[in-house]
Amino acid sequence: MSRRSADERREQLIDAAIRVMIRDGVAKATTRAVVAEAGLPLGAFHYCFRAKEQLLHSVIERIMLRALDAPDGPDGPDGPDGPVFGDAPVGEVVRGTLGAYWERVRRNPDEHLLTYELTQYALRKPGLADVARGQYRHYTEVSLRQLETIARRSGAEWTLPLPVLARYGLSALDGLTLNWLIDRDDEAASAALDLYANHLVTLLRPVTEPAAVV
Repeated sequence: MSRRSADERREQLIDAAIRVMIRDGVAKATTRAVVAEAGLPLGAFHYCFRAKEQLLHSVIERIMLRALDAPDGPDGPDGPDGPVFGDAPVGEVVRGTLGAYWERVRRNPDEHLLTYELTQYALRKPGLADVARGQYRHYTEVSLRQLETIARRSGAEWTLPLPVLARYGLSALDGLTLNWLIDRDDEAASAALDLYANHLVTLLRPVTEPAAVV
């Protein structure tokens, strides 16, 4: 099996695992069920993954990279608003970034529901607690990168330590996502997301240039 074909099969297995977990639940995503869904031989799984735990990590990473990675530019109809520190108004950058995330949630609700099931499954399954811890470490890292992108694109800097802000931001978006998955109230979710965006804007300030040495 070539290196390229191994990578391709790994991608096939991750996508197949997501489909099985969404359709049948995490507990029923056995090795045999996943390879059958992917149309691959059983040996392909053991060649690509050391254990099911590694597959779970890959599934979590795939879903959240789709959802949380910051876009290159603001998405949505937001016009200029708020102070302008860099190339774009701060409010536009913040709302565009959060809006892009939220549209991905709305387009793929089953994937996001699966992330909560994965957390509960890992916490309750002996020996898999590290999967849940790794899951939220990964979420926090992606949230941190998202905040760094917002600051860079708006020519600003955060007034709070980034690790603290990333954890806070993750908690806010995590709660908003779960609430929406429960009630599917778009209007209430949009209002809450806008409130969070407005708060983030207040936590940014223009990047200060160091004083020139005379």
